[in-house]
Amino acid sequence: MTPVSPGPDGSTPSGIHPLVDALAGRIRSCRDRLPELEGLAIDPELEAISGSLDGEDLFIRNEVHRCRGLRKLHLETARLGAGLQILHCVFFPDPRHDLPVFGADIVAGRGVVSAAIVDLSPVADGLPAGIDRALAALPRSGFAQERELPAWGSIFSRHVLFLRPSDGEEEQRFVDHVVGVLDVLAEAVARSEPGGRDDAATLARWHGQLRYCKQQKQNDKTRRVLAKAFNPAWADRYIENLLFDDPPELSSLA
Repeated sequence: MTPVSPGPDGSTPSGIHPLVDALAGRIRSCRDRLPELEGLAIDPELEAISGSLDGEDLFIRNEVHRCRGLRKLHLETARLGAGLQILHCVFFPDPRHDLPVFGADIVAGRGVVSAAIVDLSPVADGLPAGIDRALAALPRSGFAQERELPAWGSIFSRHVLFLRPSDGEEEQRFVDHVVGVLDVLAEAVARSEPGGRDDAATLARWHGQLRYCKQQKQNDKTRRVLAKAFNPAWADRYIENLLFDDPPELSSLA
């Protein structure tokens, strides 16, 4: 794998689907307003990556931050040749805070978006009541092709939105919905106060986040693509250490 030089705005090389590009920009804008935001160190081999899959160039760009209340904010954009394009974003909470996991993904190819999903996923017994009410109030009707969740999708909340946008208008409404979800999270982050490392609620949220990561790792499509483009050991390292790394031991939290 070879480092790739990103654009001045942190974007991947040209050719990204407009929905991927638009959502990445809106996520960055929301992310940059979170309290006490700072970049996290990342192995240069994992920050900007190029490889080859079935004779086509594969580019991956990763951005990793943290802020008060969230232990890791990860945004990945990827492109395979002139076809497959992916946006993957997960914000993992600090288990001491009563906050959900934010996740959003887009899979696009040849001008068609085959999958778009967003959720605030609980890491305890359901979402905090205020977040649950705020998500319920967001407009989300009228999408023509909502999709069925995968078998491992029990980690998602009742508010998860998983669809195949039918046109540009639905793509824009999906972006607006993601921004609404991020606004709900940002308000919760602003109000959140940490519990103790040894609190029962903190431990429960730690185990809930661990389950979230383990369930996400059951999606073997990502592993197969990365293993084919690079090698199986590299794919495992990428998934275990960057995409869905387990929450740190509570004893290590400051």
